[in-house]
Amino acid sequence: MEADGKRSAVSDVGAWAMNVISSVGIIMANKQLMSAGGYGFAFATTLTGFHFAVTALVGLVSNATGLSASKYVPMWELLWFSIVANMSITGMNLSLMLNSVGFYQISKLSMIPVVCVMEWILHSKQYSKEVKLSVMVVVVGVGVCTVTDVKVNAKGFLSACVAVLCTSLQQITIGSFQKKYSIGSFELLSRTAPIQAVSLLVFGPFIDYFLNGKFIFNYQMSSGAIVFILLSCSLAVFCNISQYLCIGRFSAVSFQVLGHMKTVCVLTLGWLLFDSELTFKNIAGMLIAVLGMVVYSWAVEAEKSSSSKIQHAKNSLTEEEIKLLKEGVESTLIKDVELGESKG
Repeated sequence: MEADGKRSAVSDVGAWAMNVISSVGIIMANKQLMSAGGYGFAFATTLTGFHFAVTALVGLVSNATGLSASKYVPMWELLWFSIVANMSITGMNLSLMLNSVGFYQISKLSMIPVVCVMEWILHSKQYSKEVKLSVMVVVVGVGVCTVTDVKVNAKGFLSACVAVLCTSLQQITIGSFQKKYSIGSFELLSRTAPIQAVSLLVFGPFIDYFLNGKFIFNYQMSSGAIVFILLSCSLAVFCNISQYLCIGRFSAVSFQVLGHMKTVCVLTLGWLLFDSELTFKNIAGMLIAVLGMVVYSWAVEAEKSSSSKIQHAKNSLTEEEIKLLKEGVESTLIKDVELGESKG
């Protein structure tokens, strides 16, 4: 049992490490690919379609070679999940375009409390005071180091609301699908990725044209841009797999909270690699966020330990009741036998 626990802990760390490294890597690759100083590939929605197309291809090869098995999930559930996921992507892109960077960051931070409320409504999930407090510390920390100017308008606010609600619902649904259909993270991703790829590649170019007034077919592709697109797609496979792994192993809230470690890493790497400015406010915010993540990890472990003790007590009580019932049944049988003999 102890060895299984250690293996599980190593797997958990591996899943988080894969998610953080691939997410930070894809942000850095996309920054070079999409920035004006890089290759100017300003087609974020279509690029996401490329990501899911490569992920779907990897899933197809894995199923064909027997490395994974395709499991059943009703098509209507896959379709509505893909619609929600694509609305999340489109909403995020629109929010970034219509709002200031400051309000965009605030909308991303609001996902943690929104996920908590949605899990309480949908699954009656309760959270301890320690978990709630640590979540607030993380939100405040990331807010301090990322939020600067805050400007908002009606269209931008609506886009942000759609993005936050759809992203939160998508992440909760990933976990519930895995439990409901007893399906692994990669198997579920293999089922959803083709639908998302087709829909994003069909509608993505038009969404990107609406966002930036440029059409992808007019873009002058270079060998450098192709290399970074392939790099971005490769990292997206690991990013998508690790996201499903993390949510399946933990929860949507944990994924959001510890996912802000990526924000800290991006700010640090931006300072190291791209000479981005790192102020005292940024550093203070990052330290608060990391403190909140440490407290959150402790609070979740304390909650698990407490619930396991309660469950153990319940199990022990049930065993005792079963024992008493067995003794009662045995004594009744003996009395019946004695009565039968006396009647004879």
